[in-house]
Amino acid sequence: MIVKSVELETVCGITSKIPDNVLPEIAFAGKSNVGKSSLINGLVNRKALARTSSSPGKTQTINFYNVNRELYFVDLPGYGYASVSKEVKAKWGKMIENYLHKSPMLKAVFLLIDIRHEPSVNDVNMYEWILANGFEPIIIATKLDKIKRNQIQKNLKIIRTGLNVVEGTKIFPFSAQTKQGKDEILNFIENIISEEAEE
Repeated sequence: MIVKSVELETVCGITSKIPDNVLPEIAFAGKSNVGKSSLINGLVNRKALARTSSSPGKTQTINFYNVNRELYFVDLPGYGYASVSKEVKAKWGKMIENYLHKSPMLKAVFLLIDIRHEPSVNDVNMYEWILANGFEPIIIATKLDKIKRNQIQKNLKIIRTGLNVVEGTKIFPFSAQTKQGKDEILNFIENIISEEAEE
């Protein structure tokens, strides 16, 4: 899949209605500071389309990026951000759940996990929550460049075990620095979209 055009088309806040899109949607979930904005920027060859920030919790909306006028990348709010009140967290949770339940065009959900660490309680909860909403998350193990090559398989196994992933779940190691894993992720997305088109 070659990205030729991309634009931020819709931004949904807590009180916004989910847009009635007619193109397939691919959603990205992950805790704050896992590298979600960097991943999206990397996939679409832009430096600052999705805003990255050293302060976690920057994405507080659901952002719809129109890619090639063929599909949407949907950036979900980061979870597990300690400085946000419980009330705000609950509203974000409702907003994400509403989207997972109500968007007829949502075809797949990617869950980002930091490859350096064992999945947190929040990661496990999010994984199980996405499963409960009827999707089998595809895992992207971010920050690949931060570990040694000989640690990769061991750390991927820790993620699989920590999340207790469904058998056959795909895990893509990814580095925003080197773009390793980018082509594999884009090809996987392209296959999802073309399979949908054939049905």
